[in-house]
Amino acid sequence: MSTGTTSPIDNAASTIGNGIDYVRTKLEVFEGDRLGQIGLATLFVFLVIGIFARPTTIEFLNLTIPGIAPHDPGERAVGGRLESPSAAHPLGTTDMGRDVLSQVIAGTRVTLLVGSLAAFMAVFIGTNVGLVSAYFGGWVDDVLMRITDIVYGVPFLPFAIVLVAILGNSLVNIIVAIVLILWRSTARVIRSQVLSHKQRPYVESAQAIGAGHLRIMYRHILPNVLPLTFLYAAFAVGWAVIAEASLSFLGFGDPNMLSWGEMIYNVYTANAIREAWWWVFPPGICIMLFVMSVFFIGRTLEEVVNPELRHQE
Repeated sequence: MSTGTTSPIDNAASTIGNGIDYVRTKLEVFEGDRLGQIGLATLFVFLVIGIFARPTTIEFLNLTIPGIAPHDPGERAVGGRLESPSAAHPLGTTDMGRDVLSQVIAGTRVTLLVGSLAAFMAVFIGTNVGLVSAYFGGWVDDVLMRITDIVYGVPFLPFAIVLVAILGNSLVNIIVAIVLILWRSTARVIRSQVLSHKQRPYVESAQAIGAGHLRIMYRHILPNVLPLTFLYAAFAVGWAVIAEASLSFLGFGDPNMLSWGEMIYNVYTANAIREAWWWVFPPGICIMLFVMSVFFIGRTLEEVVNPELRHQE
Protein backbone atom coordinates (compact mmCIF):
# COMPACT_ATOMS: atom_id res chain seq x y z
CA MET A 1 0.00 0.00 0.00
CA SER A 2 1.32 3.41 -0.93
CA THR A 3 2.11 5.76 1.95
CA GLY A 4 2.10 8.87 -0.24
CA THR A 5 5.77 9.62 0.44
CA THR A 6 8.80 9.21 -1.80
CA SER A 7 12.11 7.70 -0.81
CA PRO A 8 15.50 9.42 -1.29
CA ILE A 9 16.23 6.93 -4.08
CA ASP A 10 13.06 7.95 -5.90
CA ASN A 11 13.94 11.62 -5.48
CA ALA A 12 17.46 11.03 -6.81
CA ALA A 13 16.12 9.06 -9.77
CA SER A 14 13.64 11.84 -10.52
CA THR A 15 16.36 14.47 -10.35
CA ILE A 16 18.64 12.50 -12.68
CA GLY A 17 15.75 11.90 -15.07
CA ASN A 18 14.89 15.60 -15.14
CA GLY A 19 18.54 16.44 -15.77
CA ILE A 20 18.75 13.98 -18.67
CA ASP A 21 15.55 15.38 -20.17
CA TYR A 22 16.91 18.93 -19.84
CA VAL A 23 20.19 18.03 -21.57
CA ARG A 24 18.34 16.09 -24.30
CA THR A 25 16.07 19.10 -24.93
CA LYS A 26 19.01 21.47 -25.23
CA LEU A 27 20.93 19.09 -27.50
CA GLU A 28 18.02 18.93 -29.93
CA VAL A 29 19.39 22.10 -31.47
CA PHE A 30 22.22 19.98 -32.94
CA GLU A 31 19.79 17.80 -34.89
CA GLY A 32 19.33 20.27 -37.72
CA ASP A 33 22.74 21.91 -37.62
CA ARG A 34 25.33 20.19 -39.78
CA LEU A 35 28.24 22.32 -38.56
CA GLY A 36 27.31 21.62 -34.96
CA GLN A 37 27.26 17.88 -35.66
CA ILE A 38 30.65 18.10 -37.35
CA GLY A 39 31.99 19.98 -34.35
CA LEU A 40 30.70 17.37 -31.90
CA ALA A 41 32.07 14.50 -33.99
CA THR A 42 35.49 16.13 -34.34
CA LEU A 43 35.69 16.94 -30.64
CA PHE A 44 34.67 13.37 -29.79
CA VAL A 45 37.50 12.01 -31.94
CA PHE A 46 40.02 14.26 -30.18
CA LEU A 47 38.58 13.20 -26.82
CA VAL A 48 39.00 9.50 -27.60
CA ILE A 49 42.54 10.06 -28.89
CA GLY A 50 43.45 12.10 -25.81
CA ILE A 51 42.10 9.53 -23.35
CA PHE A 52 43.75 6.53 -25.01
CA ALA A 53 46.90 8.27 -26.24
CA ARG A 54 49.22 6.46 -23.85
CA PRO A 55 48.85 3.10 -22.06
CA THR A 56 46.56 3.45 -19.02
CA THR A 57 46.60 1.12 -16.04
CA ILE A 58 43.50 0.64 -13.87
CA GLU A 59 45.06 -0.72 -10.70
CA PHE A 60 41.97 -1.95 -8.85
CA LEU A 61 40.95 -3.96 -11.93
CA ASN A 62 44.53 -5.03 -12.66
CA LEU A 63 43.89 -3.94 -16.24
CA THR A 64 46.15 -2.13 -18.70
CA ILE A 65 44.56 -0.39 -21.67
CA PRO A 66 47.01 -0.13 -24.58
CA GLY A 67 47.72 3.30 -26.01
CA ILE A 68 47.04 4.50 -29.55
CA ALA A 69 50.50 6.00 -30.04
CA PRO A 70 52.69 3.48 -31.92
CA HIS A 71 55.87 4.66 -30.17
CA ASP A 72 56.97 6.50 -27.07
CA PRO A 73 56.83 10.18 -28.17
CA GLY A 74 60.01 10.94 -26.21
CA GLU A 75 61.99 7.90 -27.39
CA ARG A 76 64.99 8.82 -29.53
CA ALA A 77 66.11 7.10 -32.70
CA VAL A 78 62.94 5.09 -33.37
CA GLY A 79 63.60 6.06 -36.99
CA GLY A 80 66.05 7.98 -39.12
CA ARG A 81 66.67 11.67 -38.55
CA LEU A 82 64.07 13.86 -40.34
CA GLU A 83 62.72 10.84 -42.15
CA SER A 84 59.81 11.64 -44.47
CA PRO A 85 56.45 9.82 -44.04
CA SER A 86 56.65 6.08 -44.60
CA ALA A 87 54.83 2.88 -43.66
CA ALA A 88 56.88 2.64 -40.47
CA HIS A 89 56.35 6.32 -39.59
CA PRO A 90 53.16 7.66 -41.27
CA LEU A 91 54.00 11.25 -40.31
CA GLY A 92 57.77 10.94 -40.49
CA THR A 93 60.28 11.62 -37.74
CA THR A 94 61.83 14.61 -36.00
CA ASP A 95 65.43 15.80 -36.07
CA MET A 96 66.11 13.36 -33.22
CA GLY A 97 64.41 10.41 -34.90
CA ARG A 98 61.24 10.59 -32.80
CA ASP A 99 57.94 9.52 -34.31
CA VAL A 100 55.83 12.58 -35.24
CA LEU A 101 52.53 10.67 -35.20
CA SER A 102 53.15 9.55 -31.62
CA GLN A 103 53.93 13.12 -30.60
CA VAL A 104 50.75 14.47 -32.22
CA ILE A 105 48.68 11.83 -30.43
CA ALA A 106 50.38 12.55 -27.08
CA GLY A 107 49.87 16.30 -27.56
CA THR A 108 46.10 15.78 -27.80
CA ARG A 109 45.88 14.98 -24.10
CA VAL A 110 47.71 18.17 -23.12
CA THR A 111 45.44 20.22 -25.38
CA LEU A 112 42.30 18.71 -23.85
CA LEU A 113 43.68 19.27 -20.35
CA VAL A 114 44.55 22.92 -20.94
CA GLY A 115 41.35 23.68 -22.83
CA SER A 116 38.97 22.05 -20.35
CA LEU A 117 40.63 23.22 -17.12
CA ALA A 118 41.31 26.78 -18.25
CA ALA A 119 37.81 27.18 -19.71
CA PHE A 120 36.10 25.72 -16.63
CA MET A 121 38.05 27.89 -14.19
CA ALA A 122 37.68 31.06 -16.27
CA VAL A 123 33.93 30.59 -16.79
CA PHE A 124 33.46 29.67 -13.12
CA ILE A 125 35.17 32.87 -11.98
CA GLY A 126 33.51 35.03 -14.62
CA THR A 127 30.03 33.68 -13.89
CA ASN A 128 30.35 34.26 -10.15
CA VAL A 129 31.82 37.73 -10.59
CA GLY A 130 29.03 38.74 -12.97
CA LEU A 131 26.34 37.17 -10.77
CA VAL A 132 27.49 38.80 -7.52
CA SER A 133 28.19 42.13 -9.19
CA ALA A 134 24.76 42.47 -10.81
CA TYR A 135 22.77 41.05 -7.90
CA PHE A 136 24.15 43.25 -5.13
CA GLY A 137 24.87 46.33 -7.25
CA GLY A 138 26.14 49.48 -5.51
CA TRP A 139 29.72 49.55 -4.37
CA VAL A 140 30.08 45.78 -4.93
CA ASP A 141 29.24 46.25 -8.60
CA ASP A 142 31.58 49.25 -8.89
CA VAL A 143 34.55 47.40 -7.36
CA LEU A 144 34.12 44.19 -9.35
CA MET A 145 33.52 45.98 -12.66
CA ARG A 146 36.53 48.27 -12.16
CA ILE A 147 38.65 45.17 -11.60
CA THR A 148 37.18 43.72 -14.79
CA ASP A 149 38.01 46.93 -16.67
CA ILE A 150 41.61 46.72 -15.45
CA VAL A 151 41.88 43.11 -16.64
CA TYR A 152 40.48 44.18 -20.03
CA GLY A 153 43.38 46.62 -20.32
CA VAL A 154 46.03 43.93 -19.72
CA PRO A 155 47.42 42.41 -22.96
CA PHE A 156 47.51 38.64 -22.68
CA LEU A 157 50.83 37.64 -24.22
CA PRO A 158 53.07 40.15 -22.38
CA PHE A 159 51.27 39.41 -19.11
CA ALA A 160 51.52 35.63 -19.58
CA ILE A 161 55.19 35.80 -20.59
CA VAL A 162 56.09 37.83 -17.48
CA LEU A 163 54.03 35.57 -15.20
CA VAL A 164 55.47 32.35 -16.60
CA ALA A 165 58.99 33.80 -16.54
CA ILE A 166 58.60 34.63 -12.84
CA LEU A 167 56.75 31.50 -11.68
CA GLY A 168 58.39 29.03 -14.08
CA ASN A 169 57.52 27.15 -17.26
CA SER A 170 54.89 24.71 -16.05
CA LEU A 171 51.48 23.72 -17.35
CA VAL A 172 49.85 24.90 -14.11
CA ASN A 173 51.34 28.38 -14.47
CA ILE A 174 50.25 28.56 -18.10
CA ILE A 175 46.69 27.66 -17.12
CA VAL A 176 46.77 30.28 -14.33
CA ALA A 177 47.93 32.94 -16.77
CA ILE A 178 45.12 32.06 -19.20
CA VAL A 179 42.46 32.02 -16.48
CA LEU A 180 43.50 35.39 -15.01
CA ILE A 181 42.67 37.03 -18.35
CA LEU A 182 39.97 34.81 -19.83
CA TRP A 183 37.25 35.32 -17.17
CA ARG A 184 36.62 38.96 -18.04
CA SER A 185 34.32 38.44 -21.04
CA THR A 186 32.10 35.96 -19.20
CA ALA A 187 31.78 38.33 -16.23
CA ARG A 188 30.58 41.21 -18.42
CA VAL A 189 27.98 39.16 -20.30
CA ILE A 190 26.63 37.33 -17.23
CA ARG A 191 26.33 40.63 -15.38
CA SER A 192 24.16 42.11 -18.12
CA GLN A 193 21.89 39.04 -18.07
CA VAL A 194 21.55 38.99 -14.29
CA LEU A 195 20.64 42.69 -14.27
CA SER A 196 17.57 41.86 -16.34
CA HIS A 197 16.67 38.68 -14.45
CA LYS A 198 16.81 40.15 -10.95
CA GLN A 199 13.93 42.50 -11.82
CA ARG A 200 11.62 39.67 -12.87
CA PRO A 201 8.64 38.44 -10.80
CA TYR A 202 10.15 35.08 -9.82
CA VAL A 203 13.00 36.88 -8.01
CA GLU A 204 10.60 39.26 -6.28
CA SER A 205 8.50 36.27 -5.21
CA ALA A 206 11.56 34.53 -3.75
CA GLN A 207 12.47 37.69 -1.84
CA ALA A 208 8.91 38.03 -0.57
CA ILE A 209 8.94 34.56 1.02
CA GLY A 210 12.23 35.31 2.75
CA ALA A 211 14.73 33.43 0.55
CA GLY A 212 18.36 34.33 1.27
CA HIS A 213 20.71 36.01 -1.18
CA LEU A 214 22.67 32.84 -1.93
CA ARG A 215 19.49 30.85 -2.59
CA ILE A 216 18.12 33.51 -4.92
CA MET A 217 21.39 33.84 -6.83
CA TYR A 218 22.27 30.18 -7.24
CA ARG A 219 18.88 28.48 -7.03
CA HIS A 220 16.72 30.89 -9.03
CA ILE A 221 18.87 33.21 -11.18
CA LEU A 222 21.86 31.01 -12.08
CA PRO A 223 19.86 28.28 -13.91
CA ASN A 224 18.44 30.95 -16.20
CA VAL A 225 21.89 32.18 -17.26
CA LEU A 226 23.56 28.76 -17.51
CA PRO A 227 22.99 28.44 -21.30
CA LEU A 228 25.01 31.63 -21.76
CA THR A 229 27.69 30.24 -19.44
CA PHE A 230 27.94 27.05 -21.52
CA LEU A 231 28.21 29.14 -24.69
CA TYR A 232 31.15 31.13 -23.36
CA ALA A 233 32.72 27.93 -21.99
CA ALA A 234 32.77 26.50 -25.52
CA PHE A 235 34.47 29.58 -26.92
CA ALA A 236 36.85 29.70 -23.93
CA VAL A 237 38.12 26.19 -24.72
CA GLY A 238 39.24 27.28 -28.19
CA TRP A 239 40.77 30.50 -26.91
CA ALA A 240 42.69 28.65 -24.18
CA VAL A 241 44.12 26.17 -26.70
CA ILE A 242 45.30 28.99 -28.96
CA ALA A 243 46.82 30.80 -25.97
CA GLU A 244 48.72 27.72 -24.82
CA ALA A 245 49.98 27.06 -28.34
CA SER A 246 51.14 30.68 -28.64
CA LEU A 247 53.06 30.54 -25.37
CA SER A 248 54.61 27.19 -26.25
CA PHE A 249 55.65 28.41 -29.70
CA LEU A 250 57.38 31.38 -28.04
CA GLY A 251 59.36 28.98 -25.86
CA PHE A 252 57.38 29.43 -22.62
CA GLY A 253 55.67 26.04 -22.64
CA ASP A 254 56.13 23.26 -20.13
CA PRO A 255 59.30 21.38 -21.23
CA ASN A 256 58.08 18.24 -19.46
CA MET A 257 54.78 18.02 -21.37
CA LEU A 258 54.57 17.78 -25.14
CA SER A 259 51.85 19.90 -26.73
CA TRP A 260 51.08 20.83 -30.32
CA GLY A 261 52.48 24.30 -29.74
CA GLU A 262 55.66 22.80 -28.30
CA MET A 263 56.02 20.65 -31.43
CA ILE A 264 55.89 23.71 -33.69
CA TYR A 265 58.44 25.42 -31.43
CA ASN A 266 60.74 22.40 -31.75
CA VAL A 267 60.44 22.53 -35.54
CA TYR A 268 61.35 26.22 -35.49
CA THR A 269 64.36 25.81 -33.18
CA ALA A 270 65.60 22.94 -35.36
CA ASN A 271 65.44 25.22 -38.45
CA ALA A 272 63.36 22.55 -40.18
CA ILE A 273 60.12 24.39 -40.98
CA ARG A 274 60.88 24.53 -44.71
CA GLU A 275 62.50 21.12 -44.85
CA ALA A 276 60.32 18.92 -42.61
CA TRP A 277 56.77 19.85 -43.64
CA TRP A 278 55.51 16.58 -42.13
CA TRP A 279 56.69 17.78 -38.72
CA VAL A 280 55.04 21.21 -38.72
CA PHE A 281 51.78 20.62 -40.59
CA PRO A 282 50.17 17.90 -38.37
CA PRO A 283 50.20 19.89 -35.08
CA GLY A 284 49.13 23.05 -36.92
CA ILE A 285 46.23 21.26 -38.60
CA CYS A 286 45.21 19.66 -35.28
CA ILE A 287 45.10 23.06 -33.58
CA MET A 288 42.98 24.40 -36.44
CA LEU A 289 40.55 21.45 -36.37
CA PHE A 290 40.20 21.51 -32.59
CA VAL A 291 39.47 25.24 -32.46
CA MET A 292 37.05 24.93 -35.39
CA SER A 293 35.18 22.12 -33.65
CA VAL A 294 34.55 24.08 -30.44
CA PHE A 295 33.65 27.15 -32.51
CA PHE A 296 31.04 25.14 -34.43
CA ILE A 297 29.67 23.81 -31.14
CA GLY A 298 29.57 27.32 -29.68
CA ARG A 299 27.83 28.63 -32.79
CA THR A 300 25.12 25.98 -32.38
CA LEU A 301 24.77 26.61 -28.63
CA GLU A 302 24.24 30.28 -29.44
CA GLU A 303 20.88 29.27 -30.90
CA VAL A 304 19.87 27.97 -27.46
CA VAL A 305 20.73 31.33 -25.91
CA ASN A 306 19.11 33.28 -28.74
CA PRO A 307 16.32 31.19 -30.36
CA GLU A 308 15.64 33.99 -32.85
CA LEU A 309 18.73 32.86 -34.75
CA ARG A 310 16.91 29.66 -35.71
CA HIS A 311 14.06 31.64 -37.23
CA GLN A 312 16.44 33.84 -39.21
CA GLU A 313 18.09 30.91 -41.01
